[in-house]
Amino acid sequence: MKQRTTFVHQLEDAFTPDQIRFAAGAVSINSLKAAREDRLTFGLDELPEELLSGLKDCHELHIRWASQAVYSSIPPFLSTVSSGLHVFFTPQRDASAQSFCPLLKTLFGEELNCNSPKETFTRNSLLSERFSHSSTFQYYQILPSLANLVAYLQQHACTQSNQICLSQVLRLQESSYVDVDFDAISQAVVLTAFWDRPMSTNGVWEETMRVATANDRVEIGILANEKPIEPEELNLGGFLTIVGEDEKPSPTLFSFPSRHHPLRDSFYAVSIIDPPGLHPSLRISFPQNLSKPDSMQGSCALHAYLTLPSYVFVDKYQLSDYLFLASKNLKAMRSVSGEPDLEAPDWAVQKWGSNLLVELSPSSDSEGGWDADIPLHLRYLPPASGGIAEVSLPWPVVFWACRAEEGLKMNVNPFDRVNLGYDGLFGPRTMFYHATPKPGSKCMEKIQLPVINALGTQFVELGTSTAIVMGFIWIWWCLFSKSS
Repeated sequence: MKQRTTFVHQLEDAFTPDQIRFAAGAVSINSLKAAREDRLTFGLDELPEELLSGLKDCHELHIRWASQAVYSSIPPFLSTVSSGLHVFFTPQRDASAQSFCPLLKTLFGEELNCNSPKETFTRNSLLSERFSHSSTFQYYQILPSLANLVAYLQQHACTQSNQICLSQVLRLQESSYVDVDFDAISQAVVLTAFWDRPMSTNGVWEETMRVATANDRVEIGILANEKPIEPEELNLGGFLTIVGEDEKPSPTLFSFPSRHHPLRDSFYAVSIIDPPGLHPSLRISFPQNLSKPDSMQGSCALHAYLTLPSYVFVDKYQLSDYLFLASKNLKAMRSVSGEPDLEAPDWAVQKWGSNLLVELSPSSDSEGGWDADIPLHLRYLPPASGGIAEVSLPWPVVFWACRAEEGLKMNVNPFDRVNLGYDGLFGPRTMFYHATPKPGSKCMEKIQLPVINALGTQFVELGTSTAIVMGFIWIWWCLFSKSS
């Protein structure tokens, strides 16, 4: 197993090498206020047998989970996805992949609505065929917690006597996002987790990191962002050390092109316009002075990328009317993929849902901010007690997409994060400048809608049956009376 732990702190949160202590096979970090990313790489021989059987049909697998809580991003950990569980999957050629959904349910819970990739997954839409970081199929489900994954890893990856392993796995429940990556070429599984802040009550990391076996390798980086030389680059400086090999931290300074960048003081909020009904509108609210990329020279556009569960959909024909779009501060629908049936009730839909990429039209005329409204439609849902059902809708990801200069090599970024859904809809030299959800928000909207009252369905059924029988008797009587 190889582990790379990276701490990134703000420049004002001063760090000195005295906060690192070295011992035999261990490194202790004290009083560090920073964001943290752990990246663990496992060989296939280190995995449980049931995981191997599920991965045998996978050519490529990328799992992305994001918390519903708004978290603070810091370069280079800037890329985002909508809250919930995202799965991007490319099967082996001629593989049935029938064991794949059972694998997902084993890891994340039996409540996943996953029958098989053929039935439940949707095929990704690619606007740029040259972009290599795109899987064939996609799946999504709202998943508030990683409790099932934590329980599985504690049972199968840790021994009950290994308290360090158990506590490290338990920490995943507090993470901002978790990624799992596998491809048949590398024959390795990479687990990545990010925390935007320390979990301790005093707001600092107090950590002792050890090498468990002789074959393990643990690298630690404590870094801060420096001013980049080029606008498309990130510049990091700080200290690196390898547990069990180094006796003091080594200073470092390096830069690299990055496809993901921050937008300073650019927050957005999401709401559902009242009353929602069966045709709600998703409102994205921006401040009047929404920041734009520093390098913006006419080649950037503001986008929103929506992940819509099966009970919500968009009408692509409605979003093809340019006058209608202009009235909503929308410019164009760039991509829609997923469940195509606009009439089916939710219980008849097998696919997980759909994705929408829409270009927004920023308004500079409104005082105090402006809104972009995206019309949505809800499917008929099964009966519920009280005649009211509640569904959840994740917030969209909002970003400026800008064309980068020729010759930039984004893949040299050691923290690069791809297979996010929307990145496959742009060219390989696209840079994303991310707006941030409003602090203190929860990145999930609740919608209440009317459905048939489950307590009264028996009367509806009885009334319907009675009406049919009475109608049949009346028709029979009419025919019989005329014939006689």
